[in-house]
Amino acid sequence: MLWAVALWSLAACAPFVVPPGGERVSARLETNAYVANDGAVLPLTAWGPAEQPAALVLGLHGFGDYANAFAETGKLLAAQNIRTVAYDQRGFGSAPERGRWHGVGRMVEDAAGAVRVLAKTYPTTPVYVVGLSMGGGIGMILAAEQPDLPLAGVAAVAPAVWGRRSMPALQQAGLWLSAHTIPWYPLTGQGLKVQASDNIAMLRRLAKDKQILRQFRVDLVWGLVDTMDRAMLSASRIRQPSLFLYGLRDELVPLGPTRRTLLTVPQAKRRVAVYPNGYHMLLRDLRGAEVVADLAVWLLNPSAPLPSGADRSGIEALLARSAR
Repeated sequence: MLWAVALWSLAACAPFVVPPGGERVSARLETNAYVANDGAVLPLTAWGPAEQPAALVLGLHGFGDYANAFAETGKLLAAQNIRTVAYDQRGFGSAPERGRWHGVGRMVEDAAGAVRVLAKTYPTTPVYVVGLSMGGGIGMILAAEQPDLPLAGVAAVAPAVWGRRSMPALQQAGLWLSAHTIPWYPLTGQGLKVQASDNIAMLRRLAKDKQILRQFRVDLVWGLVDTMDRAMLSASRIRQPSLFLYGLRDELVPLGPTRRTLLTVPQAKRRVAVYPNGYHMLLRDLRGAEVVADLAVWLLNPSAPLPSGADRSGIEALLARSAR
């Protein structure tokens, strides 16, 4: 009897996932919003030419961030006639139900709908997804699970692929217990000695940005780990051209899981660019413009060599580094 009560108590405190909206509409892009197919209105920002761009980028930001993560990148890509469109993903920025998890499936469907709308609006222009960290994981899932999507390719920048299989057993157990007993409990990154970038001025600006989420419910973190698990499993099924960009000074997504995941991506579809001095926030590092220049070349011609040469060693650099 006590076991039944305990199990009921755990179920009552299970991680909460915000259900989708009840309205069914045709997904559309407005001037400052992306309206998803369930009627949810997600704030949107765009950079670059609206008329006859050479390529289109759907930008998917990382965990805790929002569309402004692409501000500098969007401006640099605009100089190459590339248009970038980014929206605040559900639960982040100014999107609905800030700080709550909406489910990885719903977030993937949001991205798929946006790709379809962009492809319909610009029928002769290639559409790419560029995802940062969590956004990179969502882009990988999208490419693997929706092969018929009109998607020219996926670029994953420091993709979030640190799933449960790569975590210590004690950490896995602690997350499960917390998510099923105190899913509401707020977590912060305070006390963690992690450097996300060498661009200190940028980090200080973000520290003052009220749109950045700084407290995370346990079940929001649980949802992020679900996304990382699914991204890792999706890697072997990616069939579109894919570019993975990783900095060897990344202190948020470990090298080991990244290496193991990228090795499962079909070799014919995989390009890997490794930046020895790059941190997790590669595009916003002090040398971020160099990474964006590589990205721009790939978006305009996925088979072209990258100007920095970061793709010359690619996966071999990760292999050598992890063997040390």
